[in-house]
Amino acid sequence: MSSPGRAVPPETGPGGSPAGAAAQRLRIGTPRADWVVVGLDNGGTTDNATVLDAHGRFLVPGMLERPSLVREGPEAALGALRDALSGVLRSTGVDRSRVRAVGLCSPGPASATGVISRRGSTNFAHPDWHGFDLRAAAEAALGVPVVYTNDGNAAGLYAHRHFFGAQAAERSSVAVVIGTGLGGAVVHRGQVVTGATGTAGELGHVAIPMAGLLEPDQPEPRCNCGKSGDAESVASLTAIEVNLLPYWLTRYPGHELAGERSPADAARRVRALGEAGDPMATAIFRQQAMAVGRLLTIVADVLDPDAYFVGGGVVEAAPAFREWFLASVREHTDLREEAAETAAFSLVPDLDMAGARGAAVAALSAVPAAASIDVGAGGG
Repeated sequence: MSSPGRAVPPETGPGGSPAGAAAQRLRIGTPRADWVVVGLDNGGTTDNATVLDAHGRFLVPGMLERPSLVREGPEAALGALRDALSGVLRSTGVDRSRVRAVGLCSPGPASATGVISRRGSTNFAHPDWHGFDLRAAAEAALGVPVVYTNDGNAAGLYAHRHFFGAQAAERSSVAVVIGTGLGGAVVHRGQVVTGATGTAGELGHVAIPMAGLLEPDQPEPRCNCGKSGDAESVASLTAIEVNLLPYWLTRYPGHELAGERSPADAARRVRALGEAGDPMATAIFRQQAMAVGRLLTIVADVLDPDAYFVGGGVVEAAPAFREWFLASVREHTDLREEAAETAAFSLVPDLDMAGARGAAVAALSAVPAAASIDVGAGGG
């Protein structure tokens, strides 16, 4: 296996300079003192919200979450989005009349205009979601223009611009975002690659080799999309609940999670146990890191990007754990020697806030007459 590339700490940009410094700011709109855009990350479990003002400042310094109710279907989820919008405006003291647009991101597969796949997905499994026009419905429910972005694309775009700063338009990157499902993004010369139908970058549904990843008696994992052995069937919270944890509990029959009545609750506890060094949880995350590494090996042969970003809930953890996970991903990413000498591996900045912030950046760039705003990498 070739050298897996160089690591760059998530808080720094090219050359080791602070990524949040003025030199790393983005230029994407015209200053207006009186308006804002809102970013809403519509996740499979929670909605996360942020506000980006016309001077390029994020007004929400941390996570601002509430249940997304996605699994209950569109009606409940749209009500939750209304509550998320009202909540973030109330939290920041921003009057609703100042909202110029809402950037909305969600898991895919979905078209570039926000129409959910007719086959549904891990997060949109409720039958009423199949073929649902999320962007149009959200715009009607929220009463403001809505700009739609796939959640992986939103996080990937934010990571790319945050990391490369002034060089963003000259660089390419790939992001893998591990959450309820597995999202991804391909950014080339500073622009998200959406493809003909908007589903480019759906890296979670790329089939990966399972030989040597699974234990000899471990069943081949299945994904909610209908495929067997794709990356999401191993590297996602849903994969832990449905595929990985049931198997590993047979190897650790006396484990404390064996007593959990809810498989979903048990799956959500695995990360904290992994941080604490629990052997079973470590084995689960080792398989996930191997799956992501094998996925990036395939991606490298097709795209040869400048940087690889890993984000999502799996890295919203203690620093030692997320650095171990990133190192494990690097270890299992087989790059050609030339690529290994130049490619960077880094965590998506601002972790679980990246989706909402990327959605806000996309909305700001779509505001009419936008021309030159400095968007800071950090909050406040």
